[in-house]
Amino acid sequence: MTILAQLIQSLADSLSALGLPRRDIKLSPPNNPDFGDFATNVALTLAKDAGTPPIQIANDIKDNLDIPTSFIEEVTVTPPGFLNFKIAPAYYYQILSQILTDKYFGRGSSGKGKKANVEFVSANPTGPLTVGHGRNAVLGDTVSNILEWNGYEVTREYYFNDAGRQMRILGESVEARYFEILKKDSAFPEDGYQGSYIKDIAQTILKEKGESLRTSDPIFKEQAEKTIFADIKKSLINLGIHFDQFTNEKTFYENGDIDRFLEELNAKNLIYEKEGATWFRATALGKDQDRVYIKSSGEPTYRVPDTAYHRDKINRGFDLIIDVFGSDHTDAYPDVLLALEALGEKTDNIRVLIYQFVTLLRSGEKVKMSTRKANFVTMDDLVDEVGADVVRYFFIMRGMNTHLNFDLDLAADQSEKNPVFYLQYAHARICNIIKHGKAVGISTNSEYNPTLLDNPAEIRLLKKLEQFPSVVENILQTLEPQAIATYLHDTANFFHKFYAECRVITDDTDLTNARIALVSATRIILANGLGLLGISSPEKM
Repeated sequence: MTILAQLIQSLADSLSALGLPRRDIKLSPPNNPDFGDFATNVALTLAKDAGTPPIQIANDIKDNLDIPTSFIEEVTVTPPGFLNFKIAPAYYYQILSQILTDKYFGRGSSGKGKKANVEFVSANPTGPLTVGHGRNAVLGDTVSNILEWNGYEVTREYYFNDAGRQMRILGESVEARYFEILKKDSAFPEDGYQGSYIKDIAQTILKEKGESLRTSDPIFKEQAEKTIFADIKKSLINLGIHFDQFTNEKTFYENGDIDRFLEELNAKNLIYEKEGATWFRATALGKDQDRVYIKSSGEPTYRVPDTAYHRDKINRGFDLIIDVFGSDHTDAYPDVLLALEALGEKTDNIRVLIYQFVTLLRSGEKVKMSTRKANFVTMDDLVDEVGADVVRYFFIMRGMNTHLNFDLDLAADQSEKNPVFYLQYAHARICNIIKHGKAVGISTNSEYNPTLLDNPAEIRLLKKLEQFPSVVENILQTLEPQAIATYLHDTANFFHKFYAECRVITDDTDLTNARIALVSATRIILANGLGLLGISSPEKM
């Protein structure tokens, strides 16, 4: 248990002993660091109900605290009623030993014995993966890493539709290019896909099948799907992403799942016909308006197959189901959950992560993109230009609910201005220090005296390393990978400041051993954090 968790438990026990109501106890660094490492305003939140001055409540809580005195240097009360805790260096020295002993320091077990499904990317095979898909891909894979780090057995799943309108237009686009190559009349579809990849697929079909194909031959769509999906999988592998399962929307039409759930909704009077379309009676379930389920053209909306798909995932027995969606799904997914609940399904284990879209910037100017007109930057192009590590980091270095400006100039910069290189350089520098230490007879396994680490820069770095388990535990709740990026950047910053103030390899063997232990622990934390982000930890740069 971290010292933070111990303090919260001790405060809760003290409130109980005093007969005070339980509060959501929060501890954070005080505005004035001279007061200590943590402070809480819990006494102020209780004063009104208790009818007692907060300063008196704070002192009463302090007098009833049962805390490990070896790790708490001082507990103080400051006006108007803050409780402050100064943590003893001995606690951080113990943490240093734990990190060096446990190379997976910070790994949780709350997901042990549980199964999770993470569905992400899920782009239909109508073209190469673009930058627009990249944020989804990296978020989904990183969230999967976080779950696995905490003990979950994770299924990474890709859900797609190869039978809808988009795929029909794709086939027609390839067909038009095929006959165009043969110099035969063929109208290009109004909303057709115009990329050069369409012509490449048509060329392949011509080479393999010859010139005798007729219009509406299924080979045009089939070959396009096969070729594009192979390209999508290759692009994902370039980002270090592998899927455990690919699920096709068409499956739920063929196996009768969609017909069954529509019949069940109909039996509950939750669907009806109007103006040639089929509607979901969402207003009967508390929504402002009903939703179109099947258009008058006979084409189902997104909500229909997706409800059947989510029911299938529920039936597969996952303890946690996560969807990673772009902000264009904000209106649709609540209707899916609503229909599932109407069918008697439990949805409290389904979490939907919504992310905002990405704008590419080059020289400060927006790079214009359109998938249909083939004015886009593919993920392969982006990885080729700046590298997979940079791509992954940039896609998660901002909160998912924040629009992301992807600065290509900064991403291509191979100096410490680039936040990825800043982190990796810290790891590589530590590896070089350790290597230099070995050259002069200092081993990472050498006995060391942690009390020699008393420089303020050393203590600051130790305190930052201690936070890693709490950071990861919080992320398991929020599923917001940005917090790892922020933590790693702060850790690297503290390390660089320590390195500037404290020479590691010195003539003082005892001090050198202690500082080698500190930088070795820092390397472990940086490597673990980078690993969670799917980013490499180079030993030299």
